Amino acid sequence: MSHIEVLIPEEDVRARIREMADAISTKYKDQSVVLIGILNGSVFFLTDLAQKMTIPIEIDFMSASSYVGTDSTGKVLITKDLERSIKGKHVIIVEDIVDTGQTLHLLCELLRAKGPETLEIAALLDKPERRKVCCDADYIGFQIPDKFVVGWGMDYNQNYRELPYVGVLEE
Repeated sequence: MSHIEVLIPEEDVRARIREMADAISTKYKDQSVVLIGILNGSVFFLTDLAQKMTIPIEIDFMSASSYVGTDSTGKVLITKDLERSIKGKHVIIVEDIVDTGQTLHLLCELLRAKGPETLEIAALLDKPERRKVCCDADYIGFQIPDKFVVGWGMDYNQNYRELPYVGVLEE
């Protein structure tokens, strides 16, 4: 049985997402953006971010995987692509966590090839000490230490996504 220690309480997560939504809404005032959620981990973050934004948005999803359990495989598999064109649009990739950077680096390459006006990244969490590929987010919720985290959409083998805080999974 695993134990989960609260790393970032719910109130702090909600407050930081509001700040991120305000920053994005200010930057893109009088414009619209396409939020591209990376399934499945980003769903909670994307929903909260979108609800707090004050500009028109579109939402689409992609699915990419590079993890088995707590280990990154180093290989990125795209299992769902966009359903609409992003050509000429302001696009923000919404990701739960930037870890090695490999998945986001590949996604950025794929999305740039689709011709967006702008392409940015919003990540709830950032683990800079795990980075293998340069891939910096434009909007970061929290920098965290190199620990395996769950909650707020992040999982361990599809468990713990529903936790209303970010927690560290300890065996």
